[in-house]
Amino acid sequence: MNMYNEALAMKDTLTADRRHFHQNPELGLELPKTAAYVEEKLREMGYEPQRMGSGVVAVAGKKPGKCFLIRGDMDALPVTEMTDLEFKSENGCMHACGHDCHTANMLGAARLLKAHEDELEGQVKLMFQPAEETMDGAKMMVENGILKDPDVNAALGIHVFTNLPLPAGTVIMTGADSKMAAVDWFTIKITGKGCHGAQPNNGVDPLNVMSHIHLALQAINAREMDPADNMVLTIGQMHGGNTSNVIPQEAMMSGTIRTLKNTTREMVKTRMDAIVSTVAAAFNAEAHVEYGSGCPVLFHNQELYGEVKGYLGELEGVHFVDLNDIGQHMSNMGSEDFSYVANEVPTVFLGIAAGQPEQGYCYPQHHPKAMFHEDALPVGAAVYAHVAMEWLKNH
Repeated sequence: MNMYNEALAMKDTLTADRRHFHQNPELGLELPKTAAYVEEKLREMGYEPQRMGSGVVAVAGKKPGKCFLIRGDMDALPVTEMTDLEFKSENGCMHACGHDCHTANMLGAARLLKAHEDELEGQVKLMFQPAEETMDGAKMMVENGILKDPDVNAALGIHVFTNLPLPAGTVIMTGADSKMAAVDWFTIKITGKGCHGAQPNNGVDPLNVMSHIHLALQAINAREMDPADNMVLTIGQMHGGNTSNVIPQEAMMSGTIRTLKNTTREMVKTRMDAIVSTVAAAFNAEAHVEYGSGCPVLFHNQELYGEVKGYLGELEGVHFVDLNDIGQHMSNMGSEDFSYVANEVPTVFLGIAAGQPEQGYCYPQHHPKAMFHEDALPVGAAVYAHVAMEWLKNH
């Protein structure tokens, strides 16, 4: 059995699925067309898919035993596509992060697992997830029981990456100690006292307060963080007022916090709450922080990481690189809500190269001209299925 050759034989189907998703992108938690297409294809294969919100869940395997989860995210971005692809999106949204590839890969893995279902020494749970981009989907599915009935014992996530100096289809192990950052979206609301612009003494200027809060928050990183730790606090919006001769009543600012330790995440949020309220009080204003979507740190389980490396070495036709082998790891301040799964069960998260700059794949993820090489599709499908089967065989 060569799982990659079997996946390669279905490349036309993988490509057709991927292009369907690419041409019909949907956002956030509401993916009616995408979820319906996934369900239809799973039923054609012989699965009995279940909805979990707008996510889809299916289980392969007839024998009792442990359960291995594989996950693919399905949502797109509110980006107007500017590629020249014949199957480009025309609805104002775009799969600029490659989730169309992930969903197609998961359907490919589902076909492979169904073909080898009698060989599965346990069960494989397929998690088709909405709303990764907004950090809402994995949390929703975990809260709704994705890790239960059957109970999940280990999990694998995969993400494609374009604009990399590696041949398309190269699997990337980012290093056993690598992480992706926790993120918290926040809004700060400031209430002052509106008045005439010629009489500031009769009011409390929330724009002045907002400016001082913005500067004070930078001291968390500069003076309160361990220099060996990492944190990014970004203010992306600052709004207040509607005209030039009026001091407004209210103002708002919003942004994100990103950290590589869950303990640092909580410390920063605690300090932000204190700084925002006390700086506002110093100017006779009121202010508070409201936290929106977010996710914890994504990290690898060390034991599972070593096992997956062994399974990849046995997958003929697939090339992989492990950054540990060259003394590196690839932690970054980007975030991935598969962390909600990783914080509950042993998890590994892999990358797959999907386009080299010299081949025309010269725009990064989230760019309106981002493209993804379809040679990565059979690799993703094969890796999902092969790792799941081998893990069950060994446990």
